[in-house]
Amino acid sequence: MKLLVIGSKARTEKYLPDLPITREVETVVVERGASDDEILGLAADADFIMADAISPVSARLIAGMPNLKLIHSEGVAYNAIDLDAARTRGVFVCNNAGANAVGVAEQTVLLMLACLRDAINADSAVRCGRQIQTKERMMLEGVRELGDCRIGFIGFGAIAQETARHLADWGCEMLYNKRHRLSKEDERALDVRFASVEDIASACDIVSIHVPVTEETRGMVDAAFLARMKSDAILINTARGEIVDTEALAAALEAGTIAAAGLDTVAPEPVQLDNPLLNLSEQASRRIVLSPHIGGTTVGFFRRAHRAIWENIARVAAGEEPINIVS
Repeated sequence: MKLLVIGSKARTEKYLPDLPITREVETVVVERGASDDEILGLAADADFIMADAISPVSARLIAGMPNLKLIHSEGVAYNAIDLDAARTRGVFVCNNAGANAVGVAEQTVLLMLACLRDAINADSAVRCGRQIQTKERMMLEGVRELGDCRIGFIGFGAIAQETARHLADWGCEMLYNKRHRLSKEDERALDVRFASVEDIASACDIVSIHVPVTEETRGMVDAAFLARMKSDAILINTARGEIVDTEALAAALEAGTIAAAGLDTVAPEPVQLDNPLLNLSEQASRRIVLSPHIGGTTVGFFRRAHRAIWENIARVAAGEEPINIVS
């Protein structure tokens, strides 16, 4: 049996779990960015694929691997995998749903606080000898406490729910929207209230995005969505960059339509220097906090994720159904 890894050899080796299946399967690693021809030349006979969450697994690649039984995202996202092609071939597609919830929740709260406290600009000011001037400015403008903010979650899966648990002790009022509403008991336990996407956009001080990339959600945070938000509101995105219309967000930050944005994900990825969000005016650039898509890249996540992948490989090798099937 053979496993094709499309991603990092170093991560594959570092987080290899101590399981019998790892000694039964030959592993071939191809770095992200390799062409389908290169991959097929090395591992066309592979039985399993583990793919970096942003590495494409194309229909051509799937068609060229006759032994393929399982494609597993290393992370939670699976939008780069051709699900139709996998479904046609009867190949399982799985992800690591929920494994990164704690890490991404922490990153979400970090970005909220960084925006509220103007952390990036405040740090720069102190380093440039403008500590007192900046302190005076921030006291006059006013710094909002997180507990005084109404927070709205667009999407309310494992990550958003973990974020809500983190925020519970702050005393935040929290609204959420998801396709299937929670039970009344779960809403009480998480201290959240259901609301429409439109109401969340217009009523919340902080709007936090937590939906997967689908045809329905791609670009959903567009000019109209941003126009509904309050002028002193903050947008947080730790989900996927494709959910936000980059041009529309850049325009909103320039116009002051919203107060700030905290983004762990920006599309397209990898982010290039010509991205509109990297070419804002000096004033607008103060309104954005960026991080390099590291919310879920904790040691704990990778240990859990790689163990789960190998356990699923063992299940499929034994003729059993894997867990966390997305297609």
